[in-house]
Amino acid sequence: MRLIRTLIAAAPVAGFDETTLRSGPAGEKKYVHGAFTELYSAFHLGTRSLETMKEAGILPFFTGIAVSDRYKGYWSKTWENLTGRQACAAHILRDLQDCAESYPGAGWPEQAVRALRGLVHAWHAAREQGLPAIPAGIREPLETEFRRAVAVGLAAVPRVPGPKNTAKQKPGRELLEFCRDRRDDVLRFATDTSVWPTNNISERGVRPLKTQQKISGRLTSDDVTQDRLDIRGYIDTARKHGLGAYEVLHQLMTGNPWLPPAQPISP
Repeated sequence: MRLIRTLIAAAPVAGFDETTLRSGPAGEKKYVHGAFTELYSAFHLGTRSLETMKEAGILPFFTGIAVSDRYKGYWSKTWENLTGRQACAAHILRDLQDCAESYPGAGWPEQAVRALRGLVHAWHAAREQGLPAIPAGIREPLETEFRRAVAVGLAAVPRVPGPKNTAKQKPGRELLEFCRDRRDDVLRFATDTSVWPTNNISERGVRPLKTQQKISGRLTSDDVTQDRLDIRGYIDTARKHGLGAYEVLHQLMTGNPWLPPAQPISP
């Protein structure tokens, strides 16, 4: 698992996500932090704090593009080592759809959804063709449509006066400000097909943990829970390399553990 964490930290793009899990003698709510690439998976048990993110041993050393939702911990200035960020487009699309329900008759949520979905579709097409970016003739009109929709939304949903951390804003206001202030981090995938537009790979990685706990129950030891998470990370990584769980566990138990190979880094 130390090798897997090192390989994730060295990857050009990685996804980060977290989910709740109950662990320990009292069944306290903990958070499992996951880090993923297309070839590697790793999990770490702790709280939702920056300290736990540091203890997980990946984000402090990761220098690539971090794909995540908009949870503030991922966007902290603590991670100055990052080359850049990509906000999960799937989360933004869901929030925009909520805006459409909150403001029936408003055109800007539908316009933003249409433009962002168009960019995600164009990203898949460009990646399948081996292109480094969405062609400008397709990308630029959609980017302009998205940014105009955000501008209209900001005008239509004014900020509620008051301290930023305490004044409750109207639905969609903080999302619109994020899309305005983090414009490059929302649409980074459009100019680089090596960057995923969504964080689905990470969401798929953490989702089975909740299902497993519902079926098997919680573990009364944090250490044993972390052991289980390490085993899952090892098995997930093996599966991403086309190997079966029983195959790699047998090799492990017989003293010939499979080790994941390093991912080639494109020039």
